[in-house]
Amino acid sequence: MDTDTRAPFSFDESPALALSPAPDPFAPPLPPPPLPAPPKRRYAGVAALATACALVGSAVGVVAGRELAPAATVSTAVGDDSGAVSVSPAAPESYVAVAAKVLPSVVSIAVGSAGGRGSGSGVVIREDGYVLTNNHVIDGATTIRVTFNDGSSADGTVVGADAASDLAVVKVGRTGLAAARLGRSSTVRVGDPVLAVGSPLGLSGTVTAGIVSALNRPVNTTSESFFGQAPVTTVIDAIQTDAAINPGNSGGALVDLAGQVIGINSAIASTSGGNVGVGFAIPIDQAKVIAQQLIDTGRARRAQLGVSVGTATVGNGDTRAVIQDVTLGGPAERAGLRAGDAIVKVGGTLVSDADALIATIRSHRPGQTVEVTYERDGSRQTVRVTLSDATAG
Repeated sequence: MDTDTRAPFSFDESPALALSPAPDPFAPPLPPPPLPAPPKRRYAGVAALATACALVGSAVGVVAGRELAPAATVSTAVGDDSGAVSVSPAAPESYVAVAAKVLPSVVSIAVGSAGGRGSGSGVVIREDGYVLTNNHVIDGATTIRVTFNDGSSADGTVVGADAASDLAVVKVGRTGLAAARLGRSSTVRVGDPVLAVGSPLGLSGTVTAGIVSALNRPVNTTSESFFGQAPVTTVIDAIQTDAAINPGNSGGALVDLAGQVIGINSAIASTSGGNVGVGFAIPIDQAKVIAQQLIDTGRARRAQLGVSVGTATVGNGDTRAVIQDVTLGGPAERAGLRAGDAIVKVGGTLVSDADALIATIRSHRPGQTVEVTYERDGSRQTVRVTLSDATAG
């Protein structure tokens, strides 16, 4: 059901810039410049986004943020509740004040094992040493070193990790840390200005600016095997942004103009592995719930509908998420859903394919009741379904 393509990417070491004299307007035209030399060093692609590939062509993949060091020999993947619409302030002429609020709470994470080393980012979520990051940043690592914005560093240990949501919590033995202010992704609107903060390509304390480009974007990434770990498929209901995100940004913060974290940067769509202005973040409303579960129990709970689902194309060319099988005694069966039903909406979110359905269901919590709208035999119906815990038992 979940498929992906992978595209390795490369990044050139850029030489120092040099000033050149102004050109002579009367000089004859110069010959065309030579083709660029092959990249001097190469990093392995973190993940590929099947959805993006389908939309913009097979050459496009999604890669995300853990940067492999040059010596590495392995691959890695890097409205409020009332419904009122909030209006964000206009982007300021300078983001200095916002960056100053956020930078002390964003860290660089260096990881290593016998197979290689790499780096990513993280967000301090508690002053007593808890750091939220992506699972793919720390998965398989035998050593973790967390470096803070003031240049100090400490060893970290994994408190809990969840591959399905691509989130993990790391603990360092320090207190009095500057914890980030966590906002509410439910109030985020398309067009809101945002900053991405992290360590792209190992460059710690990097801040880039952009806007929220889209919401509820289903993103399917599959990490490549690294540090001896098996590939893991993750489907998230993402915030899309055009703020520059590159390998190494994974686990870092996407923040609003109040300096509040609204998402955890996780993946980028790319033709070559570099930034092309399409990045994806895990909404903080989901991330903070999972982070608390990881801190409390070391594991995360995940909602499920109790179906296997595929994507089918209907007569007008649109795609649908179609139920292929229903789990006996599961939430879907109890609500009267059956194989062949096409799910078109969950709550207020439209569902266009299998990935969209998975991402939407995972954005809810076990035990929540949601309205599911489906088509059967040409008619549309809505039922209420109480989601179960996919990790129970």
